[in-house]
Amino acid sequence: MKRKRDDEEKEEAEEEIKGRTEEEEEEEEKEEEEEEEKEEKEEKEEKEEKEEEEDRKNKGGEKENEKASGKLNGT
Repeated sequence: MKRKRDDEEKEEAEEEIKGRTEEEEEEEEKEEEEEEEKEEKEEKEEKEEKEEEEDRKNKGGEKENEKASGKLNGT
């Protein structure tokens, strides 16, 4: 009887440890997914900032070209 009870307690302890391990794995996966999403968001924001900067540079160049062509045309 004692051995059966010991085996049951051991099995319960193993299941509890296994349950904790699974919970820890799920938590780690969740954290990894959140980190990946954060990185993707940061990369997207950086890309958008670069595009906006390029647009500003291009628009600035267009204005200079318009001024130069206006001066050449005498307007």
